[in-house]
Amino acid sequence: MYRLTVRQHMMIAHSFTGEAFGPAQALHGATYVVDATFERPQLDDNNLVVDIGLATQVLGEVLGEFNMRNLDEHPDLKGRNTTTEFMAGIVFQRLAEAIKAGRLGQSAHGVAALDITLSESHIAWASYRGEL
Repeated sequence: MYRLTVRQHMMIAHSFTGEAFGPAQALHGATYVVDATFERPQLDDNNLVVDIGLATQVLGEVLGEFNMRNLDEHPDLKGRNTTTEFMAGIVFQRLAEAIKAGRLGQSAHGVAALDITLSESHIAWASYRGEL
């Protein structure tokens, strides 16, 4: 399996509901480094997994929906605990939709799996991996 990873980041604000979150129940900020890893069993005719430029651009567009925003006020996320794990799944969903819509070009049609990793620090990260 061949893999290509592109990286972007986003800065968000949010709060959580529930005693399990302790002080994170209050509004706070987070900066996430977001890695998107595209996988395919064989390279395309140009020896690519996916076009790096398009992958970076589209990942930035997906993250732009959330960047510099309070996720508590986002219409699709209102009332949800937007944990790192949850947001990895949301970014996966949005990027998978972009791949299926052809926004990453011809080479992306051969992508078999996508792995999204959000890292908030060197201590912890969360990822979501799915088949396409």
